[in-house]
Amino acid sequence: MIDLYTWTTPNGRKVSVMLEECGLQYTVHPVNIGAGEQFRPEFVAICPNSKIPAIFDRDAGVSLFESGAILIHLAEKTGRFLPAKDPGRAKTLEWLMWQMANIGPMLGQANHFASVAPEKIPYAIERYIAESARLLKVMDDRLARVPYLAGEYSIADIATYPWVKVGFEPVRGAKPDVVGEGAHVARWLAALAARPAVAKGMAVPQV
Repeated sequence: MIDLYTWTTPNGRKVSVMLEECGLQYTVHPVNIGAGEQFRPEFVAICPNSKIPAIFDRDAGVSLFESGAILIHLAEKTGRFLPAKDPGRAKTLEWLMWQMANIGPMLGQANHFASVAPEKIPYAIERYIAESARLLKVMDDRLARVPYLAGEYSIADIATYPWVKVGFEPVRGAKPDVVGEGAHVARWLAALAARPAVAKGMAVPQV
């Protein structure tokens, strides 16, 4: 049994999608980050960084934070969505780290400065939207050659999907000259959206 501490964000939904894909039993504990619940002592005991998602794996007796680490743990626990040996394993981890270091931070900052920040700073908006557009072009070029980011469907796709689902159209609309048609990303988005486990995981938590 897995205890999942999460909220309605792309990072949180990476883990609920993975849990659904793996068919693991889990209990959802919503952590309302808008209300500051991530700073409660009982959550900080599980996640010292005060960020969702986090899990407690009752079978292994281990708590984990950082979505990438959680996905690797669940993949190794179940033997799914992460090849056991190279080159498939290396390629999957490569694209997982690409998401963690690039897609999440850049799309997150683009959305923050364009839609959330109380002061609209043109330099910040342009910087993060331009970099997000460049990354989506990198992704589109990759998906022109393979069906999924690492070749086969993997935790790299599971990590990337929640961010690109919400960010693709706004960024492409702002920078069509950089992203282009994005036909390969669009095809990939449709393929993941059609997976029942992805649809179910994207609806967690229900608040």
